[in-house]
Amino acid sequence: MSAAEPSENGSSQAVKAQLRLREMVLAGELAGGARITEVAISELLGVSRTPVRSALMRLEQEGLLEALPNGGYAVRTFSERDVADAIELRGTLEGLAARLAAERGAAPVVLREARACLKRIDELLREPALDDAAFSRYVAFNEQFHRLLSEMAGSPLIAQQLERATSLPFASPSGFVVVQANSPAARDMLVIAQDQHGQVLDAIENREGTRAEALMREHSRIAQRNLREALHGTHLHPLPGVQLIRRRA
Repeated sequence: MSAAEPSENGSSQAVKAQLRLREMVLAGELAGGARITEVAISELLGVSRTPVRSALMRLEQEGLLEALPNGGYAVRTFSERDVADAIELRGTLEGLAARLAAERGAAPVVLREARACLKRIDELLREPALDDAAFSRYVAFNEQFHRLLSEMAGSPLIAQQLERATSLPFASPSGFVVVQANSPAARDMLVIAQDQHGQVLDAIENREGTRAEALMREHSRIAQRNLREALHGTHLHPLPGVQLIRRRA
């Protein structure tokens, strides 16, 4: 056995523990405000405390847990305003990235990748309705487009800040898009979002910085609408983790 194998096995256990813990939090198996400890989670998952410790630290970095002064962690809850502000922050940073991409000129290879990504989304939206498999592909392509947009600005600093912003709970480009999956107007909203994608790319290619920025800021308004729908609408299949958000009165 090589010296690297124990470390690789430990890393794999940490990743599995992290994924399982995140699933438990978002599914409500660990309630908002609940105190959790390394020992309890280690026994629950049947793994040693070392990978559990790593998983807990990672979920704290993701914002799903908070470290307690006397040790251990608690499952975080969020106000509706917290989540709305996180979405607004992402929209602001993506708007900045789009403006800089237009003003500085985006790399042709990245523009081609973005066009190809939008073409795949167009193909999905030609269908009158999206089944679960098609919707999953839409989510993947949507996230890819937003990553490419960040890359177009040519700024490692902005890309880093965008990565941090989108890692905030519920703030990713697809954080609430699943709400549209079971909505009667689901496909219409996806078509609107896709049209905005295309307009932003046109503005970047035409070096229209102000327009590109405004379009991306407006684009984030769809996520704000989905947030309100997730919290105040009626759904047979609630969004995972939505129980962690405290609704406004």
